[in-house]
Amino acid sequence: MSALSLRLPNSIHRHIKEIASQEDISINQFILSAVSEKISAISTENYLVQRANRANRGDFKKILNNVPNRTPLAGDEL
Repeated sequence: MSALSLRLPNSIHRHIKEIASQEDISINQFILSAVSEKISAISTENYLVQRANRANRGDFKKILNNVPNRTPLAGDEL
C-alpha cells in the first residue's frame, strides 16, 4: 500500500470528517471509498462508450424486429 499526501480546503476536510464520523469510518476509509466509486464510474462509462462504438445499427434493428408486437401491459403504455 502506498501513502498519498493530499491538500484539501478546510471546508471539504470538515465535511469529510463529519460524514466519516456519521458513518463510523475513518477519514482514510471515506476517501478510499469515494475514490474507488469514482474509478468505477469512469471505468463503467469508458466500457459503455467502447461497446457503443462497436454497435451496429443494422444488427440492432434485426434484434428489435424479433420482438413480438403486443399491447403493453397496464401501466407500461408510456
